Amino acid sequence: KIIRVYKFRSMYVDGEARLAAALQNDPQLAQEWDVYCKLKSYDPRVTAVGRIIRTWSLDELPQIFNVLKGDMSLVGPRPYMVSELERFEHSSGIIFLAKPGICGLWQASGRNELSFEERVELDTWYVLNWSLWLDIILMGKTFVAVVRRRGAY
Repeated sequence: KIIRVYKFRSMYVDGEARLAAALQNDPQLAQEWDVYCKLKSYDPRVTAVGRIIRTWSLDELPQIFNVLKGDMSLVGPRPYMVSELERFEHSSGIIFLAKPGICGLWQASGRNELSFEERVELDTWYVLNWSLWLDIILMGKTFVAVVRRRGAY
């Protein structure tokens, strides 16, 4: 089901228009967006304060409310945007068997250094191989990745 994921705002209100203009004017950014569904070098949607809170993953703290509401779990595949669904239809049936989580396998395995397809593969693997021990390991690895700011943009 579609859920509302709580986050601190880190982007401009007109972020999508800024993104569209940047992708149209810069072929390298467009290629980066196509591979990662994220922009690592420069994201015109993100505010100055947003860069700081994203570096420390503070923008995701409100997702604790999603966990308390029962929409998300602490560990699981990260929630996907509706606009991303067509890119992974082949795996969505597996990934959607689990509740989305605040931390997950791809955050602990490279965060934003991974391509979109690699993230989908890791989320699929996680769902098919879930265990309590894996969740405990992933929470620890995610904490280390956040503290080291590895892959945070």
